Amino acid sequence: MGYNPFVSSDSDPGDLNPSPAPAEELECSSFGSIGNLSRADLREAAYEIFFLSCRSSPGSGGRGSLNYYPASPSARSGDGSSPRWALSPGMTVAKSQIKRALGLTARRSSPLTTGMARGGGMNSPGKVKRPMTSAEIMQQQMRVSEQSEHRLRRTLTRTLVGQRGRKGESIVLPLELLRQLKPVDFDDIQEYHQWQRRQLNLLEAGLLLHPSLPIDSGNHPAAARLARVVRSSVAAPLDTGKNSEVMSSLCSAVAALAWRSPEGSPSSSLDHCHWADGHPLNVHLYLALLRSVFDLKEATVVLDEVDELVELMKKAWPVLGFDRATHNACFAWLFFERYLETGQTEPELMWAALAILRDVAVDAKKPDREVSYVKLLAAALGGMREWAERRAVEYHQWFGKDLGAVMGLAVALALATSKIIREDNLIGVMGLLDPDGAVCASSSEARVDYYIRSSMRSAFTKILERGTAQDDNTTAQLQDEPVNILLDLANNTEELAVAEKKYFSPVLKKWNRAPTAVAVVTLHACFGVVLKQYVTKATQLTNELVEVLKSAGKLEKLLVQMVVEDSADSEDGGMRVVREMIPYDVASTTVSLLKTWIAERMRVGKECLSRAKETESWMPRSKNEPYAQSAVVLARLAKESMDEFLDMQVEGKDYMVQELVNGFDAIFQEYISFVAACGSKHTYMPPLPPLTRCNQESSLTKLLKRASPRCHAGTGHSVGGGDDDAHKPRPSASRGTQRLYIRLNTLHYILAHLGALDKSLSFLSSSTRRVAAPPPRHFDGARAAAQTGVQHVAEVAAYRLVLLDSRQEFYEVLYAEAVAEATRIRPVLRALKRNLALLASVLTDRAQTVAAREVMRAALEGFLMVLLAGGRKRAFVQEDHESVAEDLRSLQLVFGQEEGLLEAESVKREAEVAEGVVALMGLRTDRLIEEFSASACESGGIGVYREQEAGPKLPMPPTTGRWNRADPNTMLRVLCHRDDDLANQFLRRTFQLPKRR
Repeated sequence: MGYNPFVSSDSDPGDLNPSPAPAEELECSSFGSIGNLSRADLREAAYEIFFLSCRSSPGSGGRGSLNYYPASPSARSGDGSSPRWALSPGMTVAKSQIKRALGLTARRSSPLTTGMARGGGMNSPGKVKRPMTSAEIMQQQMRVSEQSEHRLRRTLTRTLVGQRGRKGESIVLPLELLRQLKPVDFDDIQEYHQWQRRQLNLLEAGLLLHPSLPIDSGNHPAAARLARVVRSSVAAPLDTGKNSEVMSSLCSAVAALAWRSPEGSPSSSLDHCHWADGHPLNVHLYLALLRSVFDLKEATVVLDEVDELVELMKKAWPVLGFDRATHNACFAWLFFERYLETGQTEPELMWAALAILRDVAVDAKKPDREVSYVKLLAAALGGMREWAERRAVEYHQWFGKDLGAVMGLAVALALATSKIIREDNLIGVMGLLDPDGAVCASSSEARVDYYIRSSMRSAFTKILERGTAQDDNTTAQLQDEPVNILLDLANNTEELAVAEKKYFSPVLKKWNRAPTAVAVVTLHACFGVVLKQYVTKATQLTNELVEVLKSAGKLEKLLVQMVVEDSADSEDGGMRVVREMIPYDVASTTVSLLKTWIAERMRVGKECLSRAKETESWMPRSKNEPYAQSAVVLARLAKESMDEFLDMQVEGKDYMVQELVNGFDAIFQEYISFVAACGSKHTYMPPLPPLTRCNQESSLTKLLKRASPRCHAGTGHSVGGGDDDAHKPRPSASRGTQRLYIRLNTLHYILAHLGALDKSLSFLSSSTRRVAAPPPRHFDGARAAAQTGVQHVAEVAAYRLVLLDSRQEFYEVLYAEAVAEATRIRPVLRALKRNLALLASVLTDRAQTVAAREVMRAALEGFLMVLLAGGRKRAFVQEDHESVAEDLRSLQLVFGQEEGLLEAESVKREAEVAEGVVALMGLRTDRLIEEFSASACESGGIGVYREQEAGPKLPMPPTTGRWNRADPNTMLRVLCHRDDDLANQFLRRTFQLPKRR
């Protein structure tokens, strides 16, 4: 995870700083990740660098001095140099040049003090107070323990012995600490391990992850060695003794990486090494130092000793690669960061950041800027600007009426950072596309103009959403409850304009000459859009519409007056702004309004149709509404549209009724086509097996079957019958079939509503009387399409129910192997009864008759498929005729007398074809052959066929799939399923048909 400088991942128990700011306040942190170092690790590392720099550098250090807070004269030593480490007392408020320059007020009148034994003896009773030294202040502020301080002092003493002139920037401090400190210097091995890991992580961050000079870590041998050492320290502490190979490898790797020239070769100079001056590691380390200037007890208070502390921090600049410009950038970020962390309760902190940004602007203009400085500046300014811009463009959302001054701080920060970015050509460095002119605005006035307009539009949108109950479909709400919504919106818009003028415009006038005028013009345009939207949706000129337009006129008058007053001092008297205000148009003609209304009705209807095609699942809302909800929506829309049209007191509407009818007729036809698009019955019909001869059974098998027709049930071949199976539940119609029922109900629902719409249009309303409206019938196209769709959907549902849902009982089992009691029609009838009962419970009364008729046709078709195209499992003898005929009668009874869904005459007519085919099964084989031969010759046009005589061969009749008593292909299939010698011999001689396999 990347390091966030706002959030401490390892806070000390005694840390009195406030909790981190909310997440939305901290999104501007953009300095980047620094590996495995926590905020506490960085603080300790920063203090070690600070301690090293102060101990090893008697001079002022650094590359430059601060340009706006010179050190206090009292804080300097006699020779004019900077104060020596741990010698000078804290400064008073009156002498704090930094706080005075940044406009920070005084918070205490006496310096920090500490206790001290009276007389210098350990046994002296009582203690006296003395001012804390800079060393003590820094140690306290950085929360460094006495033990850590002692270890650090001892290490540096050993390192600098005999090297009086050695500079701190020439020492790789983590390496020196690893050399000098051993496990005995710590309370336990775990503490030592954690300390060692921190030092190694710091080396890794400074030399591998963020080196100041680029390095190819994959190909550099020293980098590989250092990485191996760091990885090896994870499980247990490393041996850092003098003779340790690991330590030797670490030292050589660090030396090779830290003392490199810009060309990548080892540097001959030992004056400066690069181990902590890479971006962004050096930034995080320096920020950890700078945070010490804030009081631990009062998070918004800067210590009065800040001048001396900052002067001492300058000594660490050479180690970190800093100068005055980079310090200024970090110092500005510090106050911005603390302003957010403390909940934006102390404006002085933001004013301090803005004051420092003035110096940053001067620094940024200097030529020959280093790459690391440009990266730091881009990250700091980008983070500040992102935070400020987000609030400036929606200041009504972020700041209440009593926070106008706080809003001004956000605007000031956004303008200051944008100006530096624009003037110093940092747009490309920061990767800003600037789509709205946020950076490239030519002036602060133009930018503040953008802030005002953006925030006013956002505030207006919030008001509109509250008025429409935060409904996503604001247009629909405006159409349902237009009057109250628009009247409230007009009042709230007026209140918003007055509040803007009173609370925010005085602050924004610093950057824009007419902020009220800009805000009011924006509100006028926003309300105009909504008003136009309402007028476009309005169906008629009513008292409510007049009331809304009167309210809009009153609001417009007020807004124009506010614009004129605010723009009085401008050069053109505010005419440029006033010209932006497009007057509200309330004089639309009735004819154009009516045409617009009809076009809108058609648009909404097409949207309903499109939504139905995308989302309709054919699931009913309830048992009382067993049809698709999309049909309800569409029918309701048509009914409401017709009723509204009839109630309009508008002249000249009578001739436009046909336009409205034609539009809805086309929509209904398209919807009906969508409902009826459910495939074809052929999808569910099983493929016809090839014509083959029946496998003839032995005489003994036939004798046994005739002697005991029920014994077949116990042979293991009965799949669908038997007494045990009679009590086993079978699945009813599948969900797919039930969805087809919902489609069928939906089509009947549409037909019923088309009739209702016809009645409602039989008379049109005029201003004085009711007149007959020709033609008497409407929606003829939709009505015809619905009737055709009903027939098609019912047919598909029936074939799916019979040939797919009931396939197991019907096509797979019925008469399988033989016509025995176990495999006869009873399982089929049970399944049909259950499914017909479900059909009756799901379908509406109007849909049941046509659906039941199609189920009967499909059942008869399936019955004939079993007899004529049942495959190798089916074999019949002449004696089976009576059983099959009896089963057919039972099948007819299900639809006629038993269930009562169809009239007896209708059932009889539909079953005539099936009865004729079953009658063929009762003919003797020789008679069946004669009739087949005669029919085949007649259909083939070859005269009389005699098997013994020479002449034309008997033609193979084509398969039409339309079974019939006189169809030669039907007769041939009966012969193919006839299990006797004569049929087999005839088929073999005549057509060379093979036996079944």
